[in-house]
Amino acid sequence: MKFERFTELKKQALALCREEGRPLPDPGQMNPIVLALIGDSVFTFYVRLRLLTVSSHVQVIHTIAARAVSAVLQAKAFLQLEETLSPQEAAVAHRGRNAKSMVPKSATVHEYRAATAFETLCGWLLLTDQEERLEAYMEQAFRIIVDAMGRSAEAGKRTER
Repeated sequence: MKFERFTELKKQALALCREEGRPLPDPGQMNPIVLALIGDSVFTFYVRLRLLTVSSHVQVIHTIAARAVSAVLQAKAFLQLEETLSPQEAAVAHRGRNAKSMVPKSATVHEYRAATAFETLCGWLLLTDQEERLEAYMEQAFRIIVDAMGRSAEAGKRTER
C-alpha cells in the first residue's frame, strides 16, 4: 500500500505550520511521550487505511483496528522487530521504552513499555521524514499483528468445540 495520500496531507499540514511561523521542534529533542502520541496516531491511521480494503463497515474497521493498535499487540510486533532496528532507531525506541507514563490495566508494564517504544519510533520516523522506513516498519508490524490476531481467533474456535 502506498502512502501518497498520507504524505500529501502531512506536507499540507506541515506547510500550514511553517506559514504561521511555528517551526516543528527537533524530533531528537522532543519528549518521547509526545513522539509516542504522534506515532500512535500514525499507526492507527495506517491500520485503518489497510482495513479499508477488507471492509466498508465502520464498526468492523473500528473493532479490528482497536484490537490491532492495542499495547499488547504493538509490544508483540515491536519485540519481533527490535533486532532489525538501526542503532539510531534503537536509541529512539529505548528513550520511548524508558519514558515515564501511566500503565493501563489492559497490558503488563513490559507490554506497555514495548508498545510505547514502538509508537515513539513511529513518531520519530514520521517527523524525521523517513517515510519509506516508516512504511516498511509499519507494514512489518501490521503483518505480525494480523498473524497474532488470526492465531488468537483460531485458538478461540478450538476452545468453543
